[in-house]
Amino acid sequence: MASYNKVMLIGNLTRDPEVRYTPKGSAVCDIGLAVNRVYTSDSGEKVEEVTFVDVVLWSKMAELAGKYLHKGRPVFIEGRLQMDSWEDKQTGQKRTRLRVVGEQMQFLGSPQGGDRPAGGGGGGEEEGGSSGGGGGGYNRPAARPAQRPAAAQQRPAQRPAPAQQNDEFGEGPITEGMEEDDIPF
Repeated sequence: MASYNKVMLIGNLTRDPEVRYTPKGSAVCDIGLAVNRVYTSDSGEKVEEVTFVDVVLWSKMAELAGKYLHKGRPVFIEGRLQMDSWEDKQTGQKRTRLRVVGEQMQFLGSPQGGDRPAGGGGGGEEEGGSSGGGGGGYNRPAARPAQRPAAAQQRPAQRPAPAQQNDEFGEGPITEGMEEDDIPF
């Protein structure tokens, strides 16, 4: 019998992510999410409930979170539940913690929202960028066409071939060499 423990969360970061590295060089990032629920009570009163969830991200996803996310930024996380248990060194009691291991991540909102400190930078990520575990696939919207000079605007509009970009993610389209079923959008 299969065990399903997949979760999907949309929430806001409760703190800036901090990326660290294991002794073998793997990136790891712990983030905190505040997930809000609004409902109407039996008395007709509007009630807002907040649940705080710990999430751990690994490899490329951890690095992308450290680069593009900040406190207050909304994010979508898909992952699995993991129960951690340990013995408290001070009391000797057994402790447990339930957290989410992120397997997919999608940035929501603006990379430089109003809650971003001035001069904080934000990188070149566009709204809606996402990352999945394993292949390190990062999706970003297609490049916006450059503004044409006034003289060129009088000619009939022709759609240019998509530009091959050489950026921090490598050459060529991000989906190059992927099967259609592998593309997460």
